[in-house]
Amino acid sequence: MQLVRFVVGATVVAGLGVGAFVTRDRWMGLISSHSETTQAADTSPPEPIQEAKVLKLSPQARKNLDLVAKPVKPQTYWRTIQVPGSIVDRPGHSDRGVTAPAVGAITDIHAFPGDTVKPGDRLFTLRLFSEYLQNTQSELFKATSEVQLVQEQKTRIEASVKAGAIPEARLIELDNQLKRQKAAIQAHRQDLLTRGLQPKQIDSISEGKFISTIDVVAPQPVAAAKNEPVIEQAEPQPTGNWQEGVAYELQELKVDLGQQVQAGQLLSVLSNHHSLYIEGHAFKQEAPFLERAAQGGWPIEVEFAEDDRDGWPQLDQVFRVRHLANSIDTATRTFDFFVPLTNQSRSYEKDGHTFVVWRFRPGQRVRLHVPVEELKGVLVVPSGAVVRDGPEAYVFRQNGDLFNRIAVQVLYEDRLNTVLANDGSVTPGLYLAQNGAASLNRVLKAQAASGVRADVHVHADGTVHAAH
Repeated sequence: MQLVRFVVGATVVAGLGVGAFVTRDRWMGLISSHSETTQAADTSPPEPIQEAKVLKLSPQARKNLDLVAKPVKPQTYWRTIQVPGSIVDRPGHSDRGVTAPAVGAITDIHAFPGDTVKPGDRLFTLRLFSEYLQNTQSELFKATSEVQLVQEQKTRIEASVKAGAIPEARLIELDNQLKRQKAAIQAHRQDLLTRGLQPKQIDSISEGKFISTIDVVAPQPVAAAKNEPVIEQAEPQPTGNWQEGVAYELQELKVDLGQQVQAGQLLSVLSNHHSLYIEGHAFKQEAPFLERAAQGGWPIEVEFAEDDRDGWPQLDQVFRVRHLANSIDTATRTFDFFVPLTNQSRSYEKDGHTFVVWRFRPGQRVRLHVPVEELKGVLVVPSGAVVRDGPEAYVFRQNGDLFNRIAVQVLYEDRLNTVLANDGSVTPGLYLAQNGAASLNRVLKAQAASGVRADVHVHADGTVHAAH
């Protein structure tokens, strides 16, 4: 009986195998279709996740980034162009040459580079070799003596003229002669004054005491031109310890002791850097902007390189373009424009000498921000408050520990500030991070990549809501 059951079971299994082999084209197609459907369902892309726009920072993280948040409000901003420049001497004001009044030899030098001098201080002693100067002294003495002789002769004959013994024409002749000699005396005295002689020395020459040496002294300071524009200041500008009456600093000696010099030869260069120019170097295509700034009297912002503000008074001067150069430098292909600068100084005493230190020096580099366009009703933030991500630009609004990223339109940006359009993307009065925007954007991307989103929170009932 068991044998019969075994035989029947084997027969059934064999029959099923043969049937499965014969109908394999039907059932294998069904299995392959089901497998592909299952695999397609497994590899389908996940639902898109909304981009995170809010990040959360701890108080310690905000301190590490040194974040500062301030409210923004619409304002007026001047779009500017940056132009390089430098500080230069002001021709006719800063430097002044001292020349030899006559032919002679340098017998003494009384001031040296770095020394400060007042008007009338001795600079050089010159031994005269000038034949012309010696003749002028002789002519002055002769004319003075002749005046005395004519005056005495006139006094003697006045009584005779009144008595009629001598014709009155003789008295008239003496008067004319006296006038001619006085005119000659005046001319000789003026000539000697222009040669650098003092009135007391000229009086000595009139008495026959001729001068063989002459002192070359510091001149009077240059008076400001009447047509010079007034330099505006918020308040009277202090000048440190600059001594009253000091006119110049001896900048350079051009002669040596014992050297023979000719009349008009340069002996030294005196400087006074109180009044300088800021010389800007612009390209020709920038000329229309500078012309409008000069005509409109628009104030220019100046950045002074290598300027140590410690110990100096606040610089409250308003800078404006005075004039534009009408020639182009052939080497740099730029043209210059000039802005007046009032310098600051202080002095110190050492070994009985006074020395001066100026805040701004010729050759010092500057950067000029020239206004070219007025933007009204815009939002202005520091450049560090905006981050670029491809064509997009973002700022971050602070709300407690949360920072919300907001897309904005940039109208203009420079090295310091960025101007945003007041198009409603940022409501005036919101607190925006003033710095660290690039760092905040990196943190936001890192939080989004980690799957920990700061812009959602879970309620007690288990529902998930956006941050509010």
